[in-house]
Amino acid sequence: MRIMGLDFGSKTVGVAVSDSLLITAQGLEIIRRKEENKLRRTLARIEELIEEYEVKEIVLGLPKHMNATEGIRAELTMEFREKLERRTGLPVIMRDERLTTVVAQKTMMEAGIRREKRGEYVDKIAAALILQGYLDSRSREKDGTDNGENGEDNTEY
Repeated sequence: MRIMGLDFGSKTVGVAVSDSLLITAQGLEIIRRKEENKLRRTLARIEELIEEYEVKEIVLGLPKHMNATEGIRAELTMEFREKLERRTGLPVIMRDERLTTVVAQKTMMEAGIRREKRGEYVDKIAAALILQGYLDSRSREKDGTDNGENGEDNTEY
């Protein structure tokens, strides 16, 4: 069993997958589309990856504003969640994704990836960060060490 992490954007979806022990997240790919509302091929590719990696659960980043309110991007992401659940039959857990893109950009800067190349990786890294945060919170919950002091919003939607 594996868990898939997704970073849903206006024209891209970053994809990450966990290892079989549910300890680490690895970025897989970025699915690109020409138009924002053209999701058929995107969903088909996600289904292929679900089958290939034997995914049993999906974690989808929920874009919130810094003040924790939800805007149009969050609404579009919730609509994408509904399509994913209908099409795959898998549970889709929403995870607060605030600052994941910023952390992904900083990570690439520190790794020495040139600015013009960062766009090729940012969504995939953001998906891995979303998934890794979820895996870590699951591990803490299982161990009984998640006392809510980690500063993360672990609310599932």
